[in-house]
Amino acid sequence: MNLAGIAHIQLSVTDFPRSRAFYRALCEHFEMQCQYDDPGSENERPMLYYIGGKTGLLIRPVNPEYAGARFHQYKPGLHHLCFRARSREDIDAFHEFFESTLAALGGKLVRAPQDGAWAAGYYSIVFEDPDGIRLEINHVPGKGNLSEGVELPLPARVPGGVPEQA
Repeated sequence: MNLAGIAHIQLSVTDFPRSRAFYRALCEHFEMQCQYDDPGSENERPMLYYIGGKTGLLIRPVNPEYAGARFHQYKPGLHHLCFRARSREDIDAFHEFFESTLAALGGKLVRAPQDGAWAAGYYSIVFEDPDGIRLEINHVPGKGNLSEGVELPLPARVPGGVPEQA
């Protein structure tokens, strides 16, 4: 079976209204299309769902017993979510957008755009949503590590070891 990609990712958030504002701004910046923006009802939890760039992103609130929990990337489950940009310039423009919009909505910049050793031409920015869920946007030119003749950098050989922030 040859996969076509990841159909969607669902993230659970502790404060849905706060996260709704953050992810609406993020997804609209990515030119994704809103499929559902449902405030919920007595019997249904709210949800926010966007599709674009062959990606679906669904945001829903955590169960009440987890309302005070904080995301930690080294607990079981998701470590971080990385989106792929089409150019380095997109990442630089996103950095400006992050500073002007997402920071005010509870986002935290972890690492400004910089080159990385994960692939030839690797360039990325790392940030967190209001719950501390780690997000990254990267750009790798061409086929990246799938290019013929590429020698893959092993994480232990990346300068500084495996980066905590990504």
